[in-house]
Amino acid sequence: MNSIQSPSTFTIWFEAARPKTLAAAFVPIMVAAGLAYANDTLLYFPTFVALICALLIQIGTNFANDYYDFIKGSDTDERVGFIRATSKGLVTPKSMKNAAFLTMLAAFIIGLYLVWHGGLVILAIGLLSILFGILYTAGPFPLGYNGLGDVFVFIFFGIAAVMGTYYVNAFEWTAQGFFAALSVGALCVNILVVNNLRDIQTDVKSGKRTIGVLFGEKALKLEYVFMLLLAYAIPPHFLVQEGYNYWILLPFILIPFAVKLCLTIFKHTEKAALNATLESTARFMFLFGLLFTIGLVIG
Repeated sequence: MNSIQSPSTFTIWFEAARPKTLAAAFVPIMVAAGLAYANDTLLYFPTFVALICALLIQIGTNFANDYYDFIKGSDTDERVGFIRATSKGLVTPKSMKNAAFLTMLAAFIIGLYLVWHGGLVILAIGLLSILFGILYTAGPFPLGYNGLGDVFVFIFFGIAAVMGTYYVNAFEWTAQGFFAALSVGALCVNILVVNNLRDIQTDVKSGKRTIGVLFGEKALKLEYVFMLLLAYAIPPHFLVQEGYNYWILLPFILIPFAVKLCLTIFKHTEKAALNATLESTARFMFLFGLLFTIGLVIG
């Protein structure tokens, strides 16, 4: 008789970190590095440290979400999303809470190098990123429960991550950094949009007021399309206004992929099917970011 083996401790924690969505931490650093290279200001070690901090902050945020969603009763047996370790009893609430704290602490300690390198403005960005990563699901007014999750993701995984990383390379804030951040932030938001579209029914029951709950599924679908359009508006800006050549338009190779994602968003019939769409959205973000970075480097 075959017995069902329990997942290993490593597997449990690896899945709790939600590796399928870590493109949201990797792509901002990659795009900022590409922009710094294009402007002859790339510093490899500060960029590497920024990447480690970004990954740790996102993983810490994911651990905090796992814990606080369980505490608030949002993760139930009706959930159709990926397995949450705390709600499934794979990790104790105390262990998950400690993991979130230790991961954020590691990000802070490692990030002190960037503070020494880039100044107090980097300290402010880092502390706010950590704070709001926790407040996404924690506290008396959790952002993700009050329709502000999209704003948080756009600002911190887009604007702050790209511009902050560019700053520790070039020691200046630029319009190019801002516009590059818009495309990255938009694609990060779309990962959350798919998540909220998938969970809209259980979010209603748990009192979680995402944009989908507040304004309906159509609002989420339109938001997804708008964010894609925003992302695709940025490469032509770099071509026309910033003096880059046609290599900067490389992300347009992915237009068929983008159209397919939009069709899935509008025509899906089963919420569970959106798990694959979420993974595809993260994959699209990575590919878009990679092609955009290549365009920056050789453009």
